[in-house]
Amino acid sequence: MIEINNVNKSYNGTTKAVNDLNLTIPEGVIFGFLGPNGAGKSTTIKMITGILNSDSGEIKINGISIKDNPIEAKKQFGYVPDNPDMFLRLKGLEYLNFMADIYEVPKEIREERIEKLSKRFEMIDSLNDKIQSYSHGMRQKIVLIGALIHEPSVWILDEPLTGLDPKSSYTLKEMMREHVSNGKTVFFSTHVLEVAEKICDKVAIINKGNILFCGTLDEMREHFKSNESLEKMFLELTENE
Repeated sequence: MIEINNVNKSYNGTTKAVNDLNLTIPEGVIFGFLGPNGAGKSTTIKMITGILNSDSGEIKINGISIKDNPIEAKKQFGYVPDNPDMFLRLKGLEYLNFMADIYEVPKEIREERIEKLSKRFEMIDSLNDKIQSYSHGMRQKIVLIGALIHEPSVWILDEPLTGLDPKSSYTLKEMMREHVSNGKTVFFSTHVLEVAEKICDKVAIINKGNILFCGTLDEMREHFKSNESLEKMFLELTENE
């Protein structure tokens, strides 16, 4: 579970990126975080993961404060950033072992997990190649495997499907569904509204740092009194701002 209470963030003391944000991402649901470019999505995710400090308010991961107890809070989640271009000089296997070291995954357990996840994402034959030789989609997959190596209960995924081939995209969506069916949490941002409509149990729409809507798609349709697509409802919400 992720709890965000009265969180604010400004840049340069004036530009308000996130305004008094309140959001609860419960266990057992795939939660989509939607918004136009510059809406505050990435800033929010960076505050949840502890990359940025909030100006005020509180963020808890599984009841642990990211501000007061950052190390323990960070053990609770796996994070996939929106840019997978990192540790390019490492081989895929070196990167996965590095991530396993950070999360203190025992050697015998990590080998089994690396093999299982690499097979699932069809990366097993590329683990001894340097990440800089990977395509964008392969880099995305190796970062995903690294984020899941310690089997975190909370997944925080920033545009995770970007660059993935259709099969890998399907695999990840399948894994997200499996994860929440075990009572765990998936929080992901996307700009592909059709994807959100198909796989999300709940969504929150943010624009100009404010949450415009939070709930199920049925609740959104009830709000609009229509059977419109998520795309049309999203555009109506954000254009009225």
